This record gives sequence, structure tokens and C-alpha cells, in this order.
Amino acid sequence: MDTYNDIFLATRRKLREAGITAYDLEARLIVARASGKTREELISSGRLYVPDSAIKRSVEVMVERRLGGEPVAYIVGEWEFYSLPIIMNESVLIPRIDTELLAGETIKLLRQRGNKQTRLLDLCAGSGCIGLAVAANVPGCRIVLADSSDKALAVCRANMLRNNLSRNVTAIEVNALEPPPALLGTFDVIVCNPPYIPTRDLVTLDPSVRDYEPVHALDGGPDGLYFFRAIATNWTTLLKQGGNIALECGAGQAASVCEILQDSGLSEIKTYIDDLGFERVIIGTVK
Repeated sequence: MDTYNDIFLATRRKLREAGITAYDLEARLIVARASGKTREELISSGRLYVPDSAIKRSVEVMVERRLGGEPVAYIVGEWEFYSLPIIMNESVLIPRIDTELLAGETIKLLRQRGNKQTRLLDLCAGSGCIGLAVAANVPGCRIVLADSSDKALAVCRANMLRNNLSRNVTAIEVNALEPPPALLGTFDVIVCNPPYIPTRDLVTLDPSVRDYEPVHALDGGPDGLYFFRAIATNWTTLLKQGGNIALECGAGQAASVCEILQDSGLSEIKTYIDDLGFERVIIGTVK
């Protein structure tokens, strides 16, 4: 009979031999999911024998899916973002570490406003990970998660419940490419990680992204800037005086996005660099 450690090490070896970079983390996630344990519980149970052969079969099925190219976040149905567990399925993008920079800078903005009640709009919310990270770290903020996909909004609502954040967070269906609904109100901050991959570049993406993640959440139009123009034109009108818009962009797009914001009347535009040295986040202010 195998122990949990035996199954973990066998899984780890298969993933490593297949060339999967994060083989240790992914093996732990897969075995934890199959056994119904947290990663911490899995470590503490390592020397125990696995009581049910179905666990080993479940691991084998998930490993085959991973070796077929499916991202581990979809296989295990959850991913971590800004220390929050985020429910995942193929209706939403998998949160990247780059986007934690956007969440972190947005949290700083709101904390600088002090204890007064603030409102934030998370546009193109996807899984809701950015807005929920704000909700968890700025308790007084009222947050609206907005997306055009009803399937994505279902994931948003599931994540609100998963993280006990429903009290200050709501989710609504809106299209970022269209003018905002009249009754949406005004906001102190709008945060958005929009689709920004140029259409022609979609075919060059890693198969784990191109073949599994939702194309509508990746495709930024011919030059990748389609959403930025629409948001700057239509949505910055919802910002209060002194309010901010915080955006994530692709490598090499920051200068163009800054120009778009300047043309829309925003000022004090700043860029923030990610761990790879790219200008990844842009923040502008309405005066």
C-alpha cells in the first residue's frame, strides 16, 4: 500500500520528466485535490497510508490531463491569488503573478484615502481575483465586479462566497467596450486587467493558454489596445474628482496606454515595473 508521500513523489517524477517547470508545486496540488486535503494537511499526512485506491486513480487521471497540456489550475479547480483561494474553470483566465502588482498598487491607492468609505469597480473582472484581493485588504471599500460573460460572473459569485466577501462585493454584467449603464454610479478607483494580446499573436501563445483559456479574455484587437481606448473614452467618466484608474498592460504597451490616458484628460500618469522589468501597471488620475 502506498503512502501519500509515495504518490506525491511518483507524481512529481512524472511531471518533472515531462518538462513541467513547477513540477513540485503541481504534484502537490494534484495529490492534495485527489485526496481532499489542503497542501498543509498533505505534508503532515505524508507517512500515512492512502486508505482508498480511488485517490491514486484520481491522481493518475489528473496527471494525464496535465501531460495533455491542460493547466493545473483548471484540473484542480482552484488557484491562489494574493493569498486568496480562487475557484477556477475554463470560463476565466488563470491569475498571473504579474497581476498581483496591479492588485497591490490598487490596495495602496485605497489605503491612502484613509478610513472613509470608497467604491471600486473591477472591470473585465474574470474570476474577480483583483476586486476580491482589494476587498480582503481594504475592508471599508465597496466593490463592483463587472464582466460581460455570465459564466465568468458565476465564478465571481462563487469566489465571493468562497472567501466570505459577499458583504461588500457585488457582481454585475456589463460590456467594457460599451458606455457604462446610467445607474452604475461613480467610483474612487477603476481597476482593469483587460484583454491585451494582439489578435495576430494569439496563435503564438503557449498551447496551455491558447487551447484552454477563454479567447475573449485574451484578444485585445488588432494592436492589443482596443479595450484601453474604449475604457479611457467611456469609463473614466465614472471616476470622482481625484479618482484613479489602474490598468495592467502587456510588455511594450505602456507608452501607448499612457498616451491613450493622456488623450482622455487624465494626469499624473505613472507606470510600475513587474519582476521581469516590464512596465506592467499604469495608474492615472482624474483632476
